[in-house]
Amino acid sequence: MATPTDTAPPVLLSVTDLKVHFPRPRSGLLAKPEVVRAVDGVSFEVRRGTTLAVVGESGSGKTTTALAVMRLAPITDGSVRLGITDLSLLGDEAMRQARRRVQMIFQDPYSSLNPRQRVGEAVRAPLDLMNIGTKAERDARVDELFAAVGLRPEQQQLFPHQFSGGQRQRINIARALATNPELVVCDEPVSALDIAIRAQILNLLARLQRELGLTYLFISHDMAVVEHICDEIAVMYLGQIVERAPRKTFFARPLHPYSAALLSAVPTVSGGRTRAAQRIKLVGDPPSPINPPTGCRFAGRCPVAEPQCSQPQQLREVQPGHWVACHRVEVVAGKPVGPLQWPTAA
Repeated sequence: MATPTDTAPPVLLSVTDLKVHFPRPRSGLLAKPEVVRAVDGVSFEVRRGTTLAVVGESGSGKTTTALAVMRLAPITDGSVRLGITDLSLLGDEAMRQARRRVQMIFQDPYSSLNPRQRVGEAVRAPLDLMNIGTKAERDARVDELFAAVGLRPEQQQLFPHQFSGGQRQRINIARALATNPELVVCDEPVSALDIAIRAQILNLLARLQRELGLTYLFISHDMAVVEHICDEIAVMYLGQIVERAPRKTFFARPLHPYSAALLSAVPTVSGGRTRAAQRIKLVGDPPSPINPPTGCRFAGRCPVAEPQCSQPQQLREVQPGHWVACHRVEVVAGKPVGPLQWPTAA
């Protein structure tokens, strides 16, 4: 990782060589056991008060990474540290207490709420489960949370079906903030919402981050959403990170061929026809996570692959804070140059 500076905020979340493997049932008595390598050696850091976005196609392992950080998916190997606490080593009760510091906003605002529970009770539930404060203090906290996310106090008595999708996600955000967490894991929090509502929820998350000093691990497949909210971005492909960089650096010039292909598909108003004509089109499907390639996992779909790509590719820092796992990225006159030039609006 990049060398921290004196002015950089301290690291809050540190994930090191994280692996999440799921064994599959044997297909026969003599069949070899198979393992799905959903996350296979992922490392990153998130500094306090910032947002790291993890992006990639469906099946890339980004949501499994988020669930492993929350200890909602089994960690096969590696470590997940929140400050000085290694979450991967905690027992059930210690992890329950640690969840005061880390909470999650789920993708679907509909299924993540109990349809038979009043929403005020849903927001209050973490306080009750962790025995935080007196009854009066919990009531006051729920009032405060409803106001913070833009809902009225009297709406606490309503049921989830009486709210719109955007309002339900506001309720989920309020519930996630109930315990005053330091880290909030956002698993595609706007993907199930109408486009008109997405900006409202993203602006709400940004405002809460400024006011409360929150740190976000933001999971998404939508590059336009990521550009709006993140400070850093990590691109995952088939269980591994292939590129990580600060937001401005990444969106100005992605280096890994997979990153360039992702960005080339983002719709734009300015220069739309030019970019559509230049779009980098990938052929085929990602390999199986049961039997991934030994070398670069993107090589089979990469338009600039060469024989050396059959060798494992390690993340390397090509400029301060910019890491990429592609041997074809070169540094020319002090600046990194990728093998593909992604289409711009110009």
